[in-house]
Amino acid sequence: MSTQRLSLTRSDPERWVGLRSGRFTRPTQVLSLVLGGALTGLFYLLLSFARDSTANAWFTDQGTIPYFIVFFTGWSLAYLLLKWAKIIAQRRALRAALVPEDPAFVLTPATADAVMNHMYQVTEEPRSYLVFNRVWAALSSMRNFGRLGDLEDLLQSQADNDEAVSQSSYTIVRGLVWAIPVLGFIGTVIGLSLAIGEFGNVLESAAGTDDMKAQLSKVTSGLGLAFITTLEALVAALGIHLLLTMIHREEEQFLDDCREYCQSQLVSRVRITTPDWAPTPA
Repeated sequence: MSTQRLSLTRSDPERWVGLRSGRFTRPTQVLSLVLGGALTGLFYLLLSFARDSTANAWFTDQGTIPYFIVFFTGWSLAYLLLKWAKIIAQRRALRAALVPEDPAFVLTPATADAVMNHMYQVTEEPRSYLVFNRVWAALSSMRNFGRLGDLEDLLQSQADNDEAVSQSSYTIVRGLVWAIPVLGFIGTVIGLSLAIGEFGNVLESAAGTDDMKAQLSKVTSGLGLAFITTLEALVAALGIHLLLTMIHREEEQFLDDCREYCQSQLVSRVRITTPDWAPTPA
């Protein structure tokens, strides 16, 4: 059982900078965009200390495409790292036991208020935590339940909604993972177009073998742009996709743990009584 009162102000990275946090594990686009820009600036700052390196030439001497690749990669990294931090913050709620450990305790509409009060002692904002939001919805509706299946249906509906929110939160990153290779292919087309154009100029203007060799350097620079940008984009997209898969799996595990938490804290301890408004059987 958690001894320290839970607070998203201390554990949610968006709260650290004074922003309103996204719903449960969904980061806000503004902070991820700013952090993505900061990561891009940091990357090029580090490259500036190695101006004669191959890496500096690959990312600064190949036109504008590499700058967009680095920015999209930084934005994706920032978004996924924020999401990972928010999953960790949300997972802390699973350590709190809301229902007494006494095996004789039965959760009924009469004892639901006590559990609700204890939840507000655990954290001042329970509805900001995914699992507590499910518990809050179940406890608030217990007086309207006529059978245990009603509680299970409500929890299932809440779980389905949370999973839909989780899936939609990856839309931005999936879009960026798609866009990064496209940028590489655009760089390939531009590079090949430049190389072919320069090769045509070489054939028209070269007076001899030596002159042709000198002019071919322009052709090779275009080919370099074509292949280097593609390589950068594919490596970046692969890395982001692997990180996305890992964090997505972590969130799936968290959602499964939330289901188990509700099962052990609510469903297995509940006893449904006849609502006051229910008609008396004849």
